[in-house]
Amino acid sequence: MNNLIDSFGRQITYLRLSVTDRCDLRCSYCMAEKMTFLPRKDLLTLEELDTLASQFIARGVRKIRITGGEPLVRRDIMHLIERLGRHLKGQGGKSGALDELTVTTNGTQLAKHAADLRRFGVERINVSLDTLDRALFKTLTRRDAIDSVMEGLDAAQAAGLRVKINTVALQNNAAEIPDMMRWAHGRDMDMTLIEVMPLGEINGDRVDQYIPLSDVRDNLEGQFTLLEAAKKTGGPARYVTAQETGGTLGFITPLTNNFCAGCNRVRVTCTGQIYACLGDDGMLDLRGALRGENAEEELNKLLDQTMRTKPEKHSFDISKRGAKPSVTRHMSVTGG
Repeated sequence: MNNLIDSFGRQITYLRLSVTDRCDLRCSYCMAEKMTFLPRKDLLTLEELDTLASQFIARGVRKIRITGGEPLVRRDIMHLIERLGRHLKGQGGKSGALDELTVTTNGTQLAKHAADLRRFGVERINVSLDTLDRALFKTLTRRDAIDSVMEGLDAAQAAGLRVKINTVALQNNAAEIPDMMRWAHGRDMDMTLIEVMPLGEINGDRVDQYIPLSDVRDNLEGQFTLLEAAKKTGGPARYVTAQETGGTLGFITPLTNNFCAGCNRVRVTCTGQIYACLGDDGMLDLRGALRGENAEEELNKLLDQTMRTKPEKHSFDISKRGAKPSVTRHMSVTGG
């Protein structure tokens, strides 16, 4: 079976698979405070998600990241993690077709799931955390849940999971970023900074939230010696090492430094829609094919079509107050 290669010669080896659009936080840059989530009956079953992931693996995908919403709020999610783990390298009859299975989470549910994640083959996770300040955390997420996140981080590291902290750079947390980096590196956790992206309607204007990472880096370079790092993860981040802390810091810059030339990923929503680009509304519906009589054949046709239509790059923009978001759907719909 042919590998997935788009019309620009980029091989797709990375699937971000959303298992739910629901989240137990309401981050102000991500979603509105009062969200309408999908009816549960519209979601792919865990068995269908497993079948879909296996089809991608057969077409050359080597890495799968489980996302949401918040993936760990999906009922029986560990059943899917365990099933996907059979494709990983290693002993116990695992196929080795998959190099890595990872999860992006907000950390609130980690305390009860960390040990099982590690047991089923997950070796590292990303935890989205934008502040260590309790009051600001509550303002940003509209929930008083920072203690649950910290308990989750403790549990993850105790279980042997490698943790990377993902922090969205915002006007109201920018001054805290140097101390957050010291904290993360002091706990042997890497950290990646991300520019806020114009996805979906929110309460407020992203012009008031956005800060370019070039400004953040200038501030950091006044306090740290940042050395370019050779680290590559196949993703959009560019990495440096902070000489003073010894830790790694990544920069994801969808607005100030387009990184699409090396894109190796597609995203599939919890309802089976495939988006070849986070910054583009073009999608195809895999659910109908998945539930049809000739599922494998029809899925392959749609995957081939996705490769032909995957755009060369996204066109995010945060420059005009009151402007509509570049993409109408929320990040929680597509998968973070």
